[in-house]
Amino acid sequence: MERSKRNKAQKLNRKLLIIAGTLSTGIGIVGIFVPILPTTPFLLLAAACYARSSRRLYDWLLNNRYLGGYIKNYIQRKGVPLKIKVLTVVLLWITIGASVIFAVQVFIVRVILILIAIGVTIHIICIKTYKGGENQKQRKELGRFYIWRPCKRVVNQRQKEGSDNGK
Repeated sequence: MERSKRNKAQKLNRKLLIIAGTLSTGIGIVGIFVPILPTTPFLLLAAACYARSSRRLYDWLLNNRYLGGYIKNYIQRKGVPLKIKVLTVVLLWITIGASVIFAVQVFIVRVILILIAIGVTIHIICIKTYKGGENQKQRKELGRFYIWRPCKRVVNQRQKEGSDNGK
């Protein structure tokens, strides 16, 4: 009887974590396009939820062509590419500037928005800048024997055929 209740609780917990992870992924995706909304924290939350509930969804998120880099760079403490930093700061100031000029009439709210933008800008500038040199070096070292992909190394077909003939 007690075991049955525990299994039901675990299934409910798993479903709630999957829902929370999916919502966090959605908010993280929106955050890519809306500068005020952070992307990485929501994707990290989604990864944590998926890690505890669904190995398949966790692997999908980490190996996703567009989203996986945010999580992997953060986990490996590599930082944020300069291009992304510049784009984020520019979009942040365009959004905040448009809000302050066109949408907000109350002076104190304008001041608060500008202070938030200054704080976020300082935070983004202070984050380590990822230069990506390791990937370039890895590509050169692997040369013609491997096809480089962000998360996988795939053996070149010629090398595969050569090793099969040698057996």
